[in-house]
Amino acid sequence: MNHKPWQAIFDKYEIHKHDFSECPYMLTAEQIKKATERFSNTNEREVRVLCKQDSRENRPEIFVKNNLFLLPVKNGTYVILEGEGYVDIPEITTNTNVYKSKLDFELETSKIGNSEMQHLDFAYASSLIRSFMNDPSLVLTIRGRKYTPKFDFTAGRFNQKIIVESVQTEVDAGYEGKNQIVLIEAKNSQTKNTIIRQLYYPYRQWQYHSLKKVSILFFEKRQNIYSLWNYEFSDINNYNSIKLLSNAQYIIESNK
Repeated sequence: MNHKPWQAIFDKYEIHKHDFSECPYMLTAEQIKKATERFSNTNEREVRVLCKQDSRENRPEIFVKNNLFLLPVKNGTYVILEGEGYVDIPEITTNTNVYKSKLDFELETSKIGNSEMQHLDFAYASSLIRSFMNDPSLVLTIRGRKYTPKFDFTAGRFNQKIIVESVQTEVDAGYEGKNQIVLIEAKNSQTKNTIIRQLYYPYRQWQYHSLKKVSILFFEKRQNIYSLWNYEFSDINNYNSIKLLSNAQYIIESNK
């Protein structure tokens, strides 16, 4: 988990002496490169790799030990905060629903491969996403990488103000309906938690561009079971106000 490079970064800039109750610690890509230039392994010097901490378990030891998490705030600029930066993806304990596809034919191409995107596309084509959200008007309109507008929010243990501008986000799929926009973060493994940023930044981005309600889904296919978790932010300006509204799991059967 790149423990040694991050230890070198903390040592060089004496981050361990920083008072996180006063403010987050701001760190640039150039500083990261300078502190890790002695490392021979590319992955121990690559900023993108070092700053990819998508789950609690992906954090370096020094982050875990000090209850810290990392957020990008601008192209090449990050902040380190104390507190909880992740949200649990709980096991779904309710019965698995049998869902009849709304298609009147079988999708042969959906059986080729095993990617997050194809499973999500199959769930949408079968109308499972529309059914789960109880919104037959949803159509696919958003996909891929975009940059956020400028916005601010509070986050971390001390509810500190963070300002974000032009940070790259990626949405696996976004659907617009008459009254709402639904954004999906999709995984293809047994995810136990994820960094809130992956849900919050796109949420703020599209809430900025639309007056419609923005709904957030986490999606996963495990074996032949399609699982969905619906999250919301009770306070649009609070990163840590995320809460789970509902979840369900399905087996999709052909309607033929």
